[in-house]
Amino acid sequence: MTTAGTGHAEADRDEKGGIRTALAGLTTRGRSFLAAGVAAAVCSYVLGQSDLLRVGLLLAVLPLVCATVLYRTRYRVAGSRRLSPARVPAGGESRVHLRMDNVSRLPTGLLMLQDRVPYVLGPRPRFVLDRVEAGGRREVSYRVRSDLRGRYPLGPLQLRLTDPFGMCELTRSFSTYDTLTVIPRVEPLAPVRLGGEAKGYGDGRQRSLALAGEDDVIPRGYRHGDDLRRVHWRSTARYGELMVRREEQPQRARCTVLLDTRGIAFHGAGPDSAFEWAVAGAASVLVHMLERGLSVRLLTDTGNAVPGEGGDGFAGTSQESADAAGLLMDTLAVIDHSEGAGLSRAYDVLRGGNEGLLVAFLGDLDEEQAAVAARMRHRSQGAVAFVLDSDTWIREPGDVPGPLDGSGERLRLLREAGWTALGVPRGASLDELWRHADRERRGVAAASGGEGP
Repeated sequence: MTTAGTGHAEADRDEKGGIRTALAGLTTRGRSFLAAGVAAAVCSYVLGQSDLLRVGLLLAVLPLVCATVLYRTRYRVAGSRRLSPARVPAGGESRVHLRMDNVSRLPTGLLMLQDRVPYVLGPRPRFVLDRVEAGGRREVSYRVRSDLRGRYPLGPLQLRLTDPFGMCELTRSFSTYDTLTVIPRVEPLAPVRLGGEAKGYGDGRQRSLALAGEDDVIPRGYRHGDDLRRVHWRSTARYGELMVRREEQPQRARCTVLLDTRGIAFHGAGPDSAFEWAVAGAASVLVHMLERGLSVRLLTDTGNAVPGEGGDGFAGTSQESADAAGLLMDTLAVIDHSEGAGLSRAYDVLRGGNEGLLVAFLGDLDEEQAAVAARMRHRSQGAVAFVLDSDTWIREPGDVPGPLDGSGERLRLLREAGWTALGVPRGASLDELWRHADRERRGVAAASGGEGP
């Protein structure tokens, strides 16, 4: 049998071990017939019964003939797989569509189709396809679901052939597979102003000279189609050719989301753990800021930034928002705990420039790391911190906090440094905390004589 996967890729087949493969495919019924035939032949020799020998030969030859015919059957089957959608939030469902095409001139026999899926996505799907006519097509589908984010391979497809007597089964595998990406849940957030994020928009829009692209820092040569009113005559006289003056462009506001991934800062595991809440919170803020037109960046405690060091290091300027969101969600889908013990690497990255609004999702902080986080505030126009005390997440309802519970002291230290710092209780809604952070910021601004409600 010849099979094909997505794009008509040839399936694996061992031509050299044909007899061995055919015999290995004998079912329990086929092996029983073969054993009964051999036993009957031995008994006929011992007892001198020629009729028993004929029966034994019939029982032994039937499974061998079925295995040989099944192995040499030249079916040509093409298969494809389609995921709808290929990127799904944790807890959501995706439907996998399988399509089998008989591209040979002969009808197929009974086909058993099986797709390999990781156990976290559910049971392995199996389908029985009846006789497929020449040039015919069969389509089946199944659903997959995972509460755990990640990237999960689907496939390869496997076809199991069987003969009409059920004596032999052979498996053929396709060579291609697809990947299902389970991203964090994204919670819609209220359009509040937390400081720093409004820069470059609305009445307070600032304008800066474009640094690259169509308008360069210095006057450039005239190009066909340029408005003659933009000709810079002084530079034209200096260089001896028409020069076009630069123009001002609006500067996009920036937002950096800092995600603490230190393994020592979070306790517990599973979809309801503190770390998963932090990852989902970072995803929600990133998507929210992209929808508002900001340039965003994801930064971890290891100093790694997404989208990386290309361009200005922020997504949403040269990239479309949908592409930028997809890149960030794919990164968060596979992010895991780091082995680091501190936030110093992230601080070194933030120290390099103006970050605009800084939103941090932090785990347990000791006194030293709280001081490092406090210094990050001076490099941003606004800073909001969601601090997850892992002890409160793993503590059973009704338990009394331990004597060494210092989360309140850490929050006070961050607030004194200028952070809008909030503790995150177990199962809290990010949108409610988001609104509370805005109210707290407005209250502090009003008390200091700054911006009011």
